[in-house]
Amino acid sequence: AFEDAVGREVVEHRRLQAAASEIEPIVASDRVRGALLSALSHDLRKPLAAATAAIGGLRAAGDTLSESDGRELLETAEESLDALTGLVTDLLDVSRVQAGALALSPVAVDPAEVIIPALQELDLAPGAVDLALEHGHGQVIADPVLLQRAVSNLLANAIRFSPPGAAVEISTRIVDRRVEIRIADHGPGVPVDRRDEIFTPFQRLGDTDNTTGLGLGLALSRGFVEAMHGTLEAESTPGGGLTMAVALPSTVHIEEGEPT
Repeated sequence: AFEDAVGREVVEHRRLQAAASEIEPIVASDRVRGALLSALSHDLRKPLAAATAAIGGLRAAGDTLSESDGRELLETAEESLDALTGLVTDLLDVSRVQAGALALSPVAVDPAEVIIPALQELDLAPGAVDLALEHGHGQVIADPVLLQRAVSNLLANAIRFSPPGAAVEISTRIVDRRVEIRIADHGPGVPVDRRDEIFTPFQRLGDTDNTTGLGLGLALSRGFVEAMHGTLEAESTPGGGLTMAVALPSTVHIEEGEPT
């Protein structure tokens, strides 16, 4: 009887485990769906409302609107629609990354030709970034557009979490036949046990004010880099902070430590 009871308990335990394994993906899906809806409710609604208000103001005022006021309303509408376009583009790209359907055009490219435009795109203040480009003549095999988007996302994230007056450090080097692009900040950092979590879509590094976007930047950056046969890892910055390390295949086949 005792053995029968143990056997029934084992069977019941296995049944519960099987049920839990079936429920887990549903719960995870619900969490992602909830995070998406929460993010969209703010991040899409705000620029849409601004664009609608600006266009409504133009229509209501008609010929009575001054040239400067009209130009300001048009600029507001344009900026809001650009923001919406960026959000929708990111959402579509996340879907393509997850489906393995991202279109790539890989070529040999100097990392500097990606990093400098990313800096210009963000229109950073003087002294906001320290550059140490030490990859010599090394080039990466990558899609320049996607790599620039990845670097821009990582740089924007580093700037956002850096304390005032602390420059973000961007460095490059060749290690073991790969080119590394490292973006280091001196912000609060991220605990080791959360470093994979920050690359999950709709994560905002613990933010609760819904002002930092959909939380797709890091997820997209890793997706773009991995699609180009590279890696993106989060590490601790010496002295405190977070370093994002991108490693991509190089056209320069040298061993670590040899001159470039």
